[in-house]
Amino acid sequence: MQLLEANKTQKRTYTPEEYLALEETAEYKSEYHDGEIIPMTGGTTNHNRITLNVCRKFPYTIKGQPEEIFAADVRLWIPATRRYVYPGVMVIQGKPIYQGKKATIVTNPTIIVEVLSKSTEGYDKTDKFRFYRSISTFQEYILIDQNCYHLEIYAKTGEKQWQFTEYDSEYDIISLASVDFQFTLSELYDRVDFSKIEETEIEEIKPEE
Repeated sequence: MQLLEANKTQKRTYTPEEYLALEETAEYKSEYHDGEIIPMTGGTTNHNRITLNVCRKFPYTIKGQPEEIFAADVRLWIPATRRYVYPGVMVIQGKPIYQGKKATIVTNPTIIVEVLSKSTEGYDKTDKFRFYRSISTFQEYILIDQNCYHLEIYAKTGEKQWQFTEYDSEYDIISLASVDFQFTLSELYDRVDFSKIEETEIEEIKPEE
C-alpha cells in the first residue's frame, strides 16, 4: 500500500532539451533542477526596487574593464549540477560565454546577487550557493535582505575558501573583492518601504496525472 501511494506521487523528470523547449512557449519562467521543472512566481515590489538599484549603481566599466550586468530574465547554466536558474543579478567581466547558439543562456558570471525572502533564504544560503560555487569564474556572492538593512557577501579567497562579511547599517560602505568598486547600503535600499513586507515563493510543479 505504501509503495503504491509513493508511485502515485512520483514526479515526472525532464531532459534539459525538453525543459528548454517548454520554456520557449511558457507563459511564466521556470527553473530546471536536474530533471525537475520548478515554476517561479513574480517578485515583490521591494525585491524589484533593490534589484533595479543594484543594476543602476553598477557601472558598465571599472578601470577600463568592461562589465556586463544582467537581471532576472537571463538564464544561467550550471553544468556540474545540471541546473538552469535565473539569478537575481549577474555581473560578467568581459564578454558573456553562452551555452548554445542563442544569446539567452550564460555560463560565466563573476558576481551573483540574490535578494532574499523568508521563503527562499535558506536555499539561497546553502544549496544554491553550493551550486554556484561549482562555476569556475564565480568569485563573489551578494545576499540582500528585502525586509531590513542587511547585506552579506561571500568573496572567494582561494580554492574552496570564501570570506564572509556582513553589513547592517544604512551608512555602511561596501567594498567588493572581485572588482575595485564601492557603494553604500543606503543606495541599494533607495525607495524600499520596509512597512510593506511581502513574500515571493518558488513552488515545485505538480506531477502530471
